[in-house]
Amino acid sequence: MEHDDAPQQPWLHDLSLTLAAPTQVWSAADGQIGTVGLAGVHHGERRVLSLLRLEVDGREPTAVAAHTARGDSTTYVAVPRHLGDPGPDPTVRVERRRDVEPGLVRERYTISSTAAEPVTCTLGLLVGADLAPLDGVKGGTGRPAVAPDGVGGHVLSWQQDSLRAVLRLPGAHTTREGDHARAVWDVVVPPGQSVTHELLLTLDDTRAAVTAPSREAGWSRVEVQSADRRLAPLVDRCLDDLRLLRLAAPGADGVEEEFVGAGAPWFLTLFGRDSLWTARMLLPVSTDLAMSTLRLLAHRQGTRTDDATAEEPGKILHEVRSAGFSLNEADDDGADRHLPPVYYGTIDATPLWALTLHDAWRWGAPDDEVERLLPALERALAWQVEHGDADGDGLLEYVDRSGHGLSNQGWKDSGDAVRRSDGSRASSPLALAEVQGYAYAAAVHGADLLDAFDRPGADRWREWADRLRREFAQRFWVEDAVGAFPAIALDRDKRPVVSLTSNIGHLLGTGILDADGVDVVARRLVGSDMLSGFGIRTLSTQAAGYSPTGYHVGSVWPHDTAICLAGLAAEQRPETAPVADALLAALTAFDGRPPELFAGDSRSAQPTPLPYPAACRPQAWSAASALSLVSSVLGLRPERDRLTVDPVRPWSFGETRISGLGTHGRPVDIEVSADGVGALATR
Repeated sequence: MEHDDAPQQPWLHDLSLTLAAPTQVWSAADGQIGTVGLAGVHHGERRVLSLLRLEVDGREPTAVAAHTARGDSTTYVAVPRHLGDPGPDPTVRVERRRDVEPGLVRERYTISSTAAEPVTCTLGLLVGADLAPLDGVKGGTGRPAVAPDGVGGHVLSWQQDSLRAVLRLPGAHTTREGDHARAVWDVVVPPGQSVTHELLLTLDDTRAAVTAPSREAGWSRVEVQSADRRLAPLVDRCLDDLRLLRLAAPGADGVEEEFVGAGAPWFLTLFGRDSLWTARMLLPVSTDLAMSTLRLLAHRQGTRTDDATAEEPGKILHEVRSAGFSLNEADDDGADRHLPPVYYGTIDATPLWALTLHDAWRWGAPDDEVERLLPALERALAWQVEHGDADGDGLLEYVDRSGHGLSNQGWKDSGDAVRRSDGSRASSPLALAEVQGYAYAAAVHGADLLDAFDRPGADRWREWADRLRREFAQRFWVEDAVGAFPAIALDRDKRPVVSLTSNIGHLLGTGILDADGVDVVARRLVGSDMLSGFGIRTLSTQAAGYSPTGYHVGSVWPHDTAICLAGLAAEQRPETAPVADALLAALTAFDGRPPELFAGDSRSAQPTPLPYPAACRPQAWSAASALSLVSSVLGLRPERDRLTVDPVRPWSFGETRISGLGTHGRPVDIEVSADGVGALATR
């Protein structure tokens, strides 16, 4: 079926990104920003500049190289081949350095020459803005150009609603070209010298739902020295990307609370599930981030029942934006699915909130901070029973009652994510397998917290968890030609959705499985139909609906594999090592910046993982998967002020020393010998 004329989501796998949330600049690999696709200067939920083309004498220079020292700075080098001395050697070059801070983009253009004679030329910029909303850009629609104010001077500006952008071009003269503007500098470069001009763009949105944090990242510095030279750059890049994804929003009494935005370009905002998983994976370096994220989500915890927003008392939200967000897909009646600014349509964020609180406490979060969140914990646990289990059958299930929200509300939230092995889609209400594991662990560990702080109710939640465990054992287990495994879900008729998926890996470490169940799940995850060599596929290759580039039906998601890996490590399974090897290979293949997802092709068929062209990068939980991998292979287990280490066997990383991880804010040095014997040394 042809669909050449239909708007399509832009691809970004081959684009260059310079980022400091909530500001991001996407360009072609040579630094140029054209008028199609995603490319542009984005701030918050709006693309501001959609055109920023560098020219020398009206021509685009020939790109030579690009490099980045860190995620918020990129340098592009090009050659204007019509300038300089005759002959094959380039004697004139243009260096374009792009630096991004929250609400600020600076570009410096340096023309340098080793030519024998002075070089005379014009340095020009063609500038355009469309002020398009992010969901429109994602849907492939965009907007017509918006003409700037101030043409004729060296300061251009755009104002729309709450957004204001001011572009300063010192020393340039500007002219109008339709709804675009052209800025030109006259340049003379003496032999052996250089001339620099710059652009400065300031951006402000007074109605933004989230902003940049006012302080630097508080997590400890992690230093890795290892015979396996892949580890150190992966951890460095992971923490740098997460630093650049940090955002903030007002919590209780207007106090700023920090969290990590879900990912660039589409999800630079607060997402309950994503921000919690990211904070949870980062607990070895910071409990402060987790506690701030928990407080912010508790501040927005549901208080009423509202089908339009999916809000319910005690429920943790799905996402927050300053305006609604179009999903660019139709509902059953053909209308556009459109999420409200504050949307609660998630089945798993609430138990994940409870689990993150418990884990933060175990990693040494201050007792007084944890205790202040116990009322929110009690509301979250009550939600699981009173609203999460809408039909009272002892299982958590979801359904979109609004008709315009997410049809699937687990982490695999695309419309076709929950399929049977014959390829048919399951109908909601749906009870997802992994959500039952989260809910079980949330009830058990929530009870542990209540006991630790002498609060009542622990017995109720343990009894509820026991019933859930029995229900899961009786209703989720199915078989295929290979043997038994848990179904991905129960459908609206409470029939198992028979399909082997990565969801079952999230059950490991939750306690909902008995020893035999753990053994089965661990072995099924590393079967050739599930483990690609670069990670665990979202769907078995044996399923009729499998596609290596299916968003949730065959691709590999780094965070998903990292969660499965953490579960295998917690259960001390021998399958930990091959899964760790696969994830490490994938992270390395993407130079330490793993995308949201990539294709599920076998490593034997594709020696490097194929990009999913529309995948976000950096994605918070993908970046955090690097640190999660390190924690898993080290076998880190916290217990308040005590940390133990039990490295995975076989240990394949050689002699390794890692500093900067620890509990109670006290970093330790972790040393692992070449043969895998681990030891701790408190600083």
